[in-house]
Amino acid sequence: SKPAIRISGEIFGAITSHQEFKNYHLKLEFKWGEKRWPPREKAVRDSGLLYHCVGPHGAAGTFWMKSQELQIQEKDCGDYWSVAGGIVDVEGQKKGNAIVYKKGEEKFTVPSKGIGPRIIKSPDNEKPTGQWNTIELMTVGGTSLHIVNGKVVMILTNSRHVVDGKEVPLTKGKIQIQSEGAEVFYRNIAVRPITSIPEKYLR
Repeated sequence: SKPAIRISGEIFGAITSHQEFKNYHLKLEFKWGEKRWPPREKAVRDSGLLYHCVGPHGAAGTFWMKSQELQIQEKDCGDYWSVAGGIVDVEGQKKGNAIVYKKGEEKFTVPSKGIGPRIIKSPDNEKPTGQWNTIELMTVGGTSLHIVNGKVVMILTNSRHVVDGKEVPLTKGKIQIQSEGAEVFYRNIAVRPITSIPEKYLR
């Protein structure tokens, strides 16, 4: 088996890149371990890929930076979460106070009035717990694609945040991989620069 980073999950925090990244294709593999820790010992296993991370550590949950999240959580891989003030636009359908991604449907701003910080991926393309999954993030300018095991599960546009009372683009930043109460393994983490998102992914 190939070498992997083991995140025990026991301590809530993150592995954070030194470098900021902009206009890139990130690819990694992950699988869930067995261990879970309080206060999430009974909850679904959770981690996450935070991108366009800016500002101080601890903007969210005392550990995480203001960012956009590609959720890595059992049954929810590929979801979006706004972390401490990330904002995006997405096409989809409203379900409770979340949006379910659906290309070509109504456009929503997340979060906004009556809409919380979450966008639910579609389709669900995660493998059963214990198997390796491939997660990809393609981001160019304000557009980001969340890709799970080769399938686009979300397209986000107009990534931004509020600085000094006005919305400004949020298109680059550090990368964080979360430790959030569950043992998880990551391997083959690779980032390469791209100048555009291939048309086949946007269809």
